[in-house]
Parts: sequence; C-alpha cells; structure tokens
Amino acid sequence: MENLYLENSPIAYYIDDSANKEWLVFLHAAFVDRRMFEKQFDYFYGKYNLLAIDILGHGNSLHTRKGDNIEKMSDWIDQILQKHKIHAAHFVGVSLGSVFIQDFANKYESKVLSLSCFGGYDVNNFDMKRQKANSKGQMKMMLKALFSIKWFAKANKKISAYTYDAQTAFYNMNIKFKKSSFRHMAGLNKLVNKHPKKRRRYQLLVGCGEHDLPMEIEIVNEWAEYENCDKIIIKGAGHCANMDVPQEFNILLEKFLQKCHSGEL
Repeated sequence: MENLYLENSPIAYYIDDSANKEWLVFLHAAFVDRRMFEKQFDYFYGKYNLLAIDILGHGNSLHTRKGDNIEKMSDWIDQILQKHKIHAAHFVGVSLGSVFIQDFANKYESKVLSLSCFGGYDVNNFDMKRQKANSKGQMKMMLKALFSIKWFAKANKKISAYTYDAQTAFYNMNIKFKKSSFRHMAGLNKLVNKHPKKRRRYQLLVGCGEHDLPMEIEIVNEWAEYENCDKIIIKGAGHCANMDVPQEFNILLEKFLQKCHSGEL
C-alpha cells in the first residue's frame, strides 16, 4: 500500500485503489497503528479498494501543528475521501477506531455505506457511569506509561489481545507510541454523547471477542439489541479480534459486507 500524507495536516494514510471497486476504510485501536490490519489488507486485496489511516498521535501521524486535535479526525478523513474522489465507503473500526468512524458518520452520513464497530461502544448513547469507570481504567494504564512505555505495553497487550501472536504484534507496535501523544487522547470525551441518537441510513455491525472484558461484551449485546443490527461475538478472540483470529474475523466481516450489497439487512 502506498504511504501518503494529507496536505495541511499531520495525518498519514495508506491506500490501494487497484481493485477498482467499493472502498473499505480501516481505523485502528489506541496505541498501535494501521499495521494491526495487515491480515485484513491481505485478505481483502483485490476485493475492495483499501484505505487505512493512522489516527492523530499514532503511527506516522505525529507532526502536529498548533490547533491540531483529535476532534478534527472526521474532517481529515473527509478530506482524504475528497482528495481521492471516494464518494462513499464501508468503514471498519476497532476500539478507538470505532469512535472515529462513528463520529465521521455523525457528520458525513451520506458518505457511509456501512459501519463495522469492534470492541467499541455507541458514542451517541454511552452511559456516563460506564464512561467514568472506563476513564479510571485508562488513567491507571496511562500512569504506567509515564514511568515506562515498555511497562505500559506489556500490561496493555494482555488487555488488548488474547493470543500469543497477537499480543506480540500489539506490543511491538505499542512500544513505539510516544508519551507526548497522550495529550491528544484528552479530547476523546468531547466526541461522546455529542450528537443525538437518530435512525441510521446505513448498515451497522457491532462485535467483540468472547475473551474481551465482560463490560465490553455487555455493551455490545445491549447495543445490538436496541439498534436491531448485526452482532458477532468472535470465538477465540479478545479485544482486538482482527489480530487474534484474523481468518475468522475476515470471513465474518466479508459476510456482513456481502449482505450489505445484497440488501438482506
């Protein structure tokens, strides 16, 4: 995939348009980068045009200027789409990535064919008690990072992945996360419950791994019930299910995309 930068922004992205078909856009989890989707890139190569974006402060999206903040991610995504004349796309987000694809959908709904959110929550209907509990957990992890990114990465890989291979891959990306990038994460709360709930005009899939945190599984089950949308709890996987069991993940995602095409949903 070609490595590009969006003009007048810090955002790096990776693109392959050789399929000449519909677009599939990936946004990664916190503390890693677009490489977490390598198995998905291999599987969907030639089936879809592919776009992966490094979130602000992650991967190669590091060269910030005054005024750059996490709230601009959806606008930067839209600028990338406009640059490459992408009129609409299917979006896949894992954990943090699912927050940004939902924020994008809130602002640019007509450009969304479907959303697939894994290890995430509904940003338009997130319980404040859970949000506080989630924030406390994140603060404890970040304190570890202040002492040592390696210590932080060792603890984080066990929360973020279930299999040995996925934990190793997650760790190797996480140790490259810059402490200075934590400042960008502070703006995440501004994206939660910012927009009112409304009926979606696109298809939605929510999911997580069976070994994810119990609270995440509970959130996914509740979300699927009130949205009446597709849901998958992926066997043998943890929080980053696409890394734990990539083949199973890819097949399940492809089935959902095919249903979107056929209009079965």
